[in-house]
Amino acid sequence: MLGRMTPAARSEIPGGSERGGQPMLPDYGGACLSNVVPALLHRNHAPVPAWLPAGVAGAEQVVLLVLDGLGFEQLSERRALAPALAGLVGGAITSVAPTTTAAALTSLATGRTPSQHGIVGYRIALGHNVLNVLRWSTPTGDARTRFPPTDFQPIPPFLGEHHPVVSRAEFAQTGFTDAHLAGVRLEGWRVVSSLPVEVGAELAKGESFVYAYYDGIDKVAHEKGLGDHYDAELRAVDHLVEDVLAVLPPGAVLVVTADHGQIEVRTPPIVLDASVVDEVVLFSGEGRFRWLHVEAGRREIVAARCHDLYGDVAWVRTRDEIVAEQWLGPVPTSEIERRLGDVALVAREPVAFFDPSDTGELRLIARHGSLTSAELLIPLLAGTP
Repeated sequence: MLGRMTPAARSEIPGGSERGGQPMLPDYGGACLSNVVPALLHRNHAPVPAWLPAGVAGAEQVVLLVLDGLGFEQLSERRALAPALAGLVGGAITSVAPTTTAAALTSLATGRTPSQHGIVGYRIALGHNVLNVLRWSTPTGDARTRFPPTDFQPIPPFLGEHHPVVSRAEFAQTGFTDAHLAGVRLEGWRVVSSLPVEVGAELAKGESFVYAYYDGIDKVAHEKGLGDHYDAELRAVDHLVEDVLAVLPPGAVLVVTADHGQIEVRTPPIVLDASVVDEVVLFSGEGRFRWLHVEAGRREIVAARCHDLYGDVAWVRTRDEIVAEQWLGPVPTSEIERRLGDVALVAREPVAFFDPSDTGELRLIARHGSLTSAELLIPLLAGTP
């Protein structure tokens, strides 16, 4: 059954928990999203890690169902609404930093950390441009020619093995799909009832591993928050899990995970003080993990100013500190490091930081990106019919 936080997720995470004012950092060496696909693909050829749910080792076929936006804490608080999910075995693992879809799904698919694959956020600075990764666009439009996705992120998915992906049909041949799922055979669905049908068809072909993706929870949370609409969507997702379980043949197992959790931010994004904005030449990242790009030689000055102004609601770190503390994984290449800003404002309270060039964020209610337990902890669950 849906368990408490696993020992690995609780006690072996670098930096510990939020107690003492420190962020909860991803457990890159253990129970982390970036290690899930390698563990599943090696399930019959190597000792399985202790954090992998029971029943996965030795399974003839595995379906990995990714429920975008379903945090472990949010699910645990609503067990009664999701009996199928609650009946699975497993517990919590960590996502990656930042806890945003672009970075997390790329880590899941490639088995690498953000510092290794280079998708270091939702909006990434490339010189004087900012790339919206999910749309693969800059303010001048489609960026697939200017920044080819497979050059920007060249690590192949699924350890270079060829496995089918069941996802929304409209995601086929998008820039972000090319960046994190290059070369896969995508079997698209247009209505959610088709997702289990497509999964069943792939299993019937004898596929040993099927990756399936559903994004409804994340969409509802962004638009409506974590109230009645969220609860209704969780009930619907639980029925989806039941339907996927129903198509599993003997010897197959369903594994369920997510890319990040959520936190409600009911106040407007914080507009940075003029003394900070005047130093900023570019914003990147997301509202709860906001990067400030400043002129050379001004990094420490801006960081100190941000500590004074926002240290009560955010963790303030320079790029060098985040790299040294390995928030995004091992030390990145110089090319990937240049994609980071100079100073990061990482929200620890339910706030976000405004980027005047990304006004779409103003409409979001539930958010993610930061390193609170509500955002970082995600489920890793498994079960059979």
